[in-house]
Amino acid sequence: MARTTDLTLAAGRYALDEALGRGGMAVVHLAHDRQLDRPVAVKILDESLAADEEYGRRFRREATTAARFSHPNVVQVYDFGAEDERLYIVMEFVDGIALDDLIRRDGPLPLARVLELADQACRGLQYAHEQGVVHRDVKPGNLLVRRDDILKMADFGIARAGEEATQLTSAGTVLGTASYLAPEQAAGEPVTNRADLYALGAVLYELLTGTPPRKIETLAQLASIAEEPIEPIRDRAPNVPEHVEATIMRCLARNPEYRPASAAELAASLAGEPTEQTRVHRTSTAATRVLRARRRAWAGRRALVVAFVAVLVLLAVVTGVVVLAGRGESGDGLPEHAVPRVEPVPAASDPARQARNLADWLRENAG
Repeated sequence: MARTTDLTLAAGRYALDEALGRGGMAVVHLAHDRQLDRPVAVKILDESLAADEEYGRRFRREATTAARFSHPNVVQVYDFGAEDERLYIVMEFVDGIALDDLIRRDGPLPLARVLELADQACRGLQYAHEQGVVHRDVKPGNLLVRRDDILKMADFGIARAGEEATQLTSAGTVLGTASYLAPEQAAGEPVTNRADLYALGAVLYELLTGTPPRKIETLAQLASIAEEPIEPIRDRAPNVPEHVEATIMRCLARNPEYRPASAAELAASLAGEPTEQTRVHRTSTAATRVLRARRRAWAGRRALVVAFVAVLVLLAVVTGVVVLAGRGESGDGLPEHAVPRVEPVPAASDPARQARNLADWLRENAG
């Protein structure tokens, strides 16, 4: 491997190469493990944060949490250390692409591929949850896809054991990326594994449509639009099967109790298999249909109102033409007894009936 830096760690064991990426608190380098002769990824805490105890604890927690995991869909942690006041984590090198880069490059993905990636993500999450750990930062940038299409879940930096999964810091600071945060997590409330399922649902929504369900850049923005309904997936991607749409929309429910109970259940529901919440699944499908029908009905009512106004304008124009034409033929106008009496348009209680009444009136009086 060609070296681009002269930096080493652990007494020369890890020879650092190019930077693979940089986040808010660390930079990740490609490196070579000279002892085991293999490529690795080395995550180094930013020097400006090294003296901050909170960030130091979070960095150590990521290492100790992920180091005890051994699963094909979770990035493996090999080593942890400190050198010259620099904290670092040595991890499995994933030769591939993060989902956020994949979406930027390719846009919406084919359904079959999304379902395969979803199944792998569910397997990784189910494993973490069975270890009592809530990831709490599931987003496209933390889901890496190798060249052989194996998905790896990374960055357990803000993960917590179930009993500790409340506010993310003592100050109640909410971390993660706002577009993928469950409402209860954004509010700094206690979270469970279902917060991860919300986030994964948001990721799957984006993979199928090309955009997240809500594109949010700040938590203030999240709070301001939290009550607005999410546009159904099939309105953006009509070829998505109804059961897939309903399952993902369940993940995005504001109430955690309405979401799938586990990542395993989510995977089964996406595959169309019956689950313990089949009834909820059917209810969710029906609710999505109702939402779509209401949106279409409202659009129809708006169109009807526009047509009603157009008819009124037409009526005014026709009436004016008739009056002017009558005056033109008689010079000074017809005598009062010679002007035919025109009945008013019958009233109606709804716009549709009123429009029909106007049409009938025009046929009878504008000929």
